[in-house]
Amino acid sequence: MDFSLTLPIRLLIVDDDPQIRAMLAEYLSTFGMEADGVEGGVEMRRAMMATPYDLVILDLSLPGENGLALCRELRAQTDVAVIMLTARAELADRVVGLEVGADDYVTKPFEMRELVARIHTVLRRSRGDARRAPAPSGHELRFGDWRLNTTLRQLVDREEVVVPLSNAEFRLLLTFVEHPNRVLDRELLISQARGRGLEVFDRSIDLLVSRLRQKLRDDPRDPALIRTVRGEGYVFTATLEG
Repeated sequence: MDFSLTLPIRLLIVDDDPQIRAMLAEYLSTFGMEADGVEGGVEMRRAMMATPYDLVILDLSLPGENGLALCRELRAQTDVAVIMLTARAELADRVVGLEVGADDYVTKPFEMRELVARIHTVLRRSRGDARRAPAPSGHELRFGDWRLNTTLRQLVDREEVVVPLSNAEFRLLLTFVEHPNRVLDRELLISQARGRGLEVFDRSIDLLVSRLRQKLRDDPRDPALIRTVRGEGYVFTATLEG
């Protein structure tokens, strides 16, 4: 039996169309999911403060604060999983969604059963990560000026400031830290960052690496932690401590 999804699933649907919110909430309830619906950023923030959600279904094309801006905000403040809904199927939209931290995306119109499958895939991945064996040294991996807490999924600098990581950023950094001084190709890295069953784009892993460098304060012109190996991939050059 797969125990990864036996816990209750609480979802928040952020879409300005009340019919879509009601339709999704009703359909998802038939799969044992509890879904609340809100129309925009103000209501989303209020709901997130009141309820611990497992996943947010976020429409890209919201009036006012768009879905990308709200996704970026969620990634900076929480570790909740995010699936973006978009009416556009272009690769650029998918890459931008990944860049701001979405875990997956579904293009409208979509099959409702497909959305259910993607919800389960994203949550199985995120809950699976939380159940992995603890890391050594009190669940922390240390390198340079940084500590990566694999239990809390937090990156902490020497000043004890927590640097927020999206799910994809955390998995990618953990992969680098666990394989230091070894060239890792893009396909391996994107599979580790996004999990199985999703499309792989070279450009998307480049964007994730760029985001990690920014958060690690690693100069992109002369990176000291994550170096580019042209034609092959990336190598993490830091030395693990203790």
